[in-house]
Amino acid sequence: MSAQSANLIDIFHARHAGHEGKPALVWRGETVCSFGDLPRSIGRYRAALAQLGVRRGDRVMVKTDNSPAFVFTYLAVLASGAIFVPMNAAYTAAEVALLIEDAEPVLLVHAAATAVPDLAEAPVRRVTLEGDGSGALPDLAATLEPLGGAEPMGADDLAAILFTSGTTGRPKGAMLTHGNLSSNVAALFETWRFSDADTILHALPLFHAHGLFVALHLALFSAATLRMLPKFDAKAVIAELPLVSVFMGVPTFYTRLLDNPAFTRDVAAARRLFISGSAPLLPSVFNAFEERTGHRILERYGMTEAVMITSNPYEQAGRIPGTVGFPLPGVSLRVIDGARAEVPTGEVGEIEIKGPNVCRGYWRRPEATAESFHADGYFLTGDTGFKDSEGRVTISGRSKDLIISGGYNVYPAEIEMILAEVSGVQDVAVFGVPHPDFGEAVMAAVTLDGGAFDMGAMEALIASRFARFKQPKAVHVLDEFPRNAMGKILKAKLRETYAGSFS
Repeated sequence: MSAQSANLIDIFHARHAGHEGKPALVWRGETVCSFGDLPRSIGRYRAALAQLGVRRGDRVMVKTDNSPAFVFTYLAVLASGAIFVPMNAAYTAAEVALLIEDAEPVLLVHAAATAVPDLAEAPVRRVTLEGDGSGALPDLAATLEPLGGAEPMGADDLAAILFTSGTTGRPKGAMLTHGNLSSNVAALFETWRFSDADTILHALPLFHAHGLFVALHLALFSAATLRMLPKFDAKAVIAELPLVSVFMGVPTFYTRLLDNPAFTRDVAAARRLFISGSAPLLPSVFNAFEERTGHRILERYGMTEAVMITSNPYEQAGRIPGTVGFPLPGVSLRVIDGARAEVPTGEVGEIEIKGPNVCRGYWRRPEATAESFHADGYFLTGDTGFKDSEGRVTISGRSKDLIISGGYNVYPAEIEMILAEVSGVQDVAVFGVPHPDFGEAVMAAVTLDGGAFDMGAMEALIASRFARFKQPKAVHVLDEFPRNAMGKILKAKLRETYAGSFS
């Protein structure tokens, strides 16, 4: 490894010394590669990317579900010095086209069956990720000699751009550097006491920061074996749990495990750690899980722009339901009022953070970057919360009106802009309501302008334009919206009105 290189691949490989014969990745119960095999696997994919025109600083977009090929593609992109741009595999072709326009990738890697825009609409080179003998990326990689090593990178060089919809409705790409990601995984390694003795059960989507930068990175940083599933399935997770020491999930995973009678205390008994994040974990789920298994779930707080920010303590007795714990090593967190003065203990305010994990800003959005960062380097999370007397953080709300459904971020403005286009719609409001499985469900309400309105047309538009997790589960037609004196729609009133929809 070059002494000057901050490339994550160099950092990972250096930590695999002495573990060459150990399984690195297990897929569907079979070992795909050892830590000794990993550099050659990455090198072949890197050679394939180079043959397809990928160079240092280029963007490579990927739209597919979990697979070993996804892992190798991601690591090869980093080794190339290129920038990885994952997309939710459920995105529609229209959503993909918008991101291609913004990121201007040199290559789109996608599942053969997934929705992508026509080449005429989005003229970018494409390659599929299934190794089926038809020229897919794995087929090409298998024919090539591996390119050794990794492109030397600085800590401030970009590793990935993760798009998260802005409150203006236009997606924003959080620019994450090699230094952001390496500092964060090192902090998690320390806080959660990982070691090469661990085996991680990975059922999270790799296109999400939780699955990519937490679960996968911790396995590679720790020289821990990763047992990866195509997706979360309670039956499959229960079968795999006796083979691992750590499981990471979103609250929905835990509710579904508790719903399965096969998830018993014996199944969970010898596991070292259960971690939850990406959405708030209800205290009722925390308590039910402890009663069933004897384990207290470790909840943490993160966001796309900073990966992980806080964590409850490693010691089980220190984990308090409803809280997200303390800032990670190297992270500063403060709770402020409207004048940016820190509020007293226990008082709710806006949460700001600063640290080596915080992104460099938003891709080609200088105005959004300027709005999100203060001159002193603190980043406005858009979340509200408070600290207790020990400095433990509790999240109380989201000032940016974010909905988190099944662990995925949904920004109302993005949906409102599209629904407002439907004939007959005068005004529209999108909001979240409690849901026992997803945490929150997306709901919409509209008022009409007196013209012709067709609910079927609106439902068809929703189905064609939005991934399923963004689609409103119901659309309510109202005579008028509750508004304040300035005419602003009172979404809190709407949430209150429809709060019991799924109880």
